[in-house]
Amino acid sequence: MGKAKSERRLEDNEAQAHARFVQTSPQKLNLLAQQIRGLSADQAIAALAFSKRRAAGDVKKLVQSAVANAENNHQLDVDRLYVKEATVGKTLVMKRFRARARGRVGRIRKPVSNLTIVVREREETE
Repeated sequence: MGKAKSERRLEDNEAQAHARFVQTSPQKLNLLAQQIRGLSADQAIAALAFSKRRAAGDVKKLVQSAVANAENNHQLDVDRLYVKEATVGKTLVMKRFRARARGRVGRIRKPVSNLTIVVREREETE
Protein backbone atom coordinates (compact mmCIF):
# COMPACT_ATOMS: atom_id res chain seq x y z
CA MET A 1 0.00 0.00 0.00
CA GLY A 2 1.28 3.45 0.76
CA LYS A 3 0.97 6.77 -0.92
CA ALA A 4 1.53 7.16 -4.67
CA LYS A 5 4.64 9.07 -5.66
CA SER A 6 3.80 12.64 -6.61
CA GLU A 7 5.01 14.36 -9.75
CA ARG A 8 8.13 16.50 -9.48
CA ARG A 9 7.09 20.15 -9.40
CA LEU A 10 10.35 21.44 -10.83
CA GLU A 11 11.86 20.90 -14.26
CA ASP A 12 14.74 18.51 -14.85
CA ASN A 13 17.34 21.30 -14.85
CA GLU A 14 16.19 22.83 -11.53
CA ALA A 15 16.80 22.16 -7.84
CA GLN A 16 15.51 23.84 -4.71
CA ALA A 17 16.16 24.29 -1.02
CA HIS A 18 13.63 25.32 1.59
CA ALA A 19 14.21 26.94 4.99
CA ARG A 20 11.40 27.07 7.50
CA PHE A 21 11.09 29.23 10.61
CA VAL A 22 13.85 31.75 9.86
CA GLN A 23 13.81 34.17 12.78
CA THR A 24 13.47 37.33 10.66
CA SER A 25 10.56 39.36 9.36
CA PRO A 26 9.49 38.60 5.79
CA GLN A 27 10.03 42.21 4.78
CA LYS A 28 13.70 42.15 5.80
CA LEU A 29 14.26 38.72 4.27
CA ASN A 30 12.65 39.80 1.00
CA LEU A 31 15.26 42.56 0.62
CA LEU A 32 17.96 39.88 0.51
CA ALA A 33 15.90 37.69 -1.80
CA GLN A 34 15.51 40.58 -4.27
CA GLN A 35 19.25 41.16 -4.16
CA ILE A 36 20.14 37.63 -5.34
CA ARG A 37 17.33 36.90 -7.84
CA GLY A 38 18.78 36.30 -11.30
CA LEU A 39 22.41 36.21 -10.16
CA SER A 40 24.63 33.24 -10.81
CA ALA A 41 25.04 30.97 -7.77
CA ASP A 42 28.62 31.99 -7.01
CA GLN A 43 27.81 35.70 -7.39
CA ALA A 44 24.84 35.31 -5.02
CA ILE A 45 27.01 33.57 -2.41
CA ALA A 46 29.66 36.29 -2.72
CA ALA A 47 27.08 39.08 -2.40
CA LEU A 48 25.58 37.48 0.71
CA ALA A 49 29.00 36.86 2.26
CA PHE A 50 29.73 40.58 2.26
CA SER A 51 26.25 41.77 3.21
CA LYS A 52 25.87 43.49 6.57
CA ARG A 53 22.38 42.15 7.21
CA ARG A 54 21.97 39.57 9.98
CA ALA A 55 19.81 37.23 7.90
CA ALA A 56 22.39 37.11 5.08
CA GLY A 57 24.11 34.14 6.73
CA ASP A 58 20.91 32.07 6.67
CA VAL A 59 20.19 32.98 3.05
CA LYS A 60 23.78 32.19 2.03
CA LYS A 61 23.56 28.79 3.70
CA LEU A 62 20.32 28.09 1.84
CA VAL A 63 21.82 29.03 -1.55
CA GLN A 64 24.72 26.68 -0.85
CA SER A 65 22.24 23.95 0.06
CA ALA A 66 20.32 24.46 -3.20
CA VAL A 67 23.59 24.24 -5.16
CA ALA A 68 24.54 21.05 -3.32
CA ASN A 69 21.08 19.59 -4.06
CA ALA A 70 21.52 20.40 -7.74
CA GLU A 71 24.95 18.78 -7.87
CA ASN A 72 24.32 15.66 -5.78
CA ASN A 73 20.66 14.87 -6.42
CA HIS A 74 20.16 16.04 -10.00
CA GLN A 75 23.71 15.94 -11.48
CA LEU A 76 23.62 19.55 -12.70
CA ASP A 77 26.70 21.59 -13.60
CA VAL A 78 27.51 23.88 -10.66
CA ASP A 79 29.26 26.50 -12.82
CA ARG A 80 26.13 27.13 -14.90
CA LEU A 81 23.62 27.50 -12.01
CA TYR A 82 21.76 30.72 -11.32
CA VAL A 83 19.08 31.73 -8.82
CA LYS A 84 15.79 31.44 -10.68
CA GLU A 85 13.44 32.06 -7.75
CA ALA A 86 13.83 33.33 -4.23
CA THR A 87 10.48 33.50 -2.47
CA VAL A 88 9.70 34.55 1.08
CA GLY A 89 6.61 33.53 3.01
CA LYS A 90 5.16 34.73 6.28
CA THR A 91 4.51 32.19 9.04
CA LEU A 92 3.70 32.67 12.67
CA VAL A 93 4.34 35.75 14.80
CA MET A 94 5.37 35.16 18.41
CA LYS A 95 3.89 37.75 20.71
CA ARG A 96 5.77 38.78 23.83
CA PHE A 97 5.19 41.53 26.39
CA ARG A 98 7.53 43.88 28.22
CA ALA A 99 6.59 45.74 31.37
CA ARG A 100 6.41 49.50 30.95
CA ALA A 101 5.83 52.42 33.31
CA ARG A 102 2.69 52.81 35.46
CA GLY A 103 1.57 49.21 35.08
CA ARG A 104 1.30 49.28 31.34
CA VAL A 105 2.56 46.77 28.80
CA GLY A 106 4.59 47.09 25.62
CA ARG A 107 3.89 44.48 22.98
CA ILE A 108 6.84 42.84 21.20
CA ARG A 109 6.25 40.97 17.94
CA LYS A 110 8.81 38.37 16.85
CA PRO A 111 8.00 37.45 13.24
CA VAL A 112 9.14 34.21 11.61
CA SER A 113 9.52 33.52 7.87
CA ASN A 114 9.93 30.75 5.32
CA LEU A 115 12.36 30.99 2.42
CA THR A 116 12.53 28.92 -0.78
CA ILE A 117 15.34 29.16 -3.31
CA VAL A 118 15.22 27.51 -6.74
CA VAL A 119 18.40 27.29 -8.80
CA ARG A 120 18.40 26.48 -12.49
CA GLU A 121 21.06 25.42 -14.96
CA ARG A 122 21.62 27.84 -17.84
CA GLU A 123 21.36 26.47 -21.34
CA GLU A 124 24.58 26.38 -23.30
CA THR A 125 24.96 29.28 -25.70
CA GLU A 126 27.27 28.65 -28.60
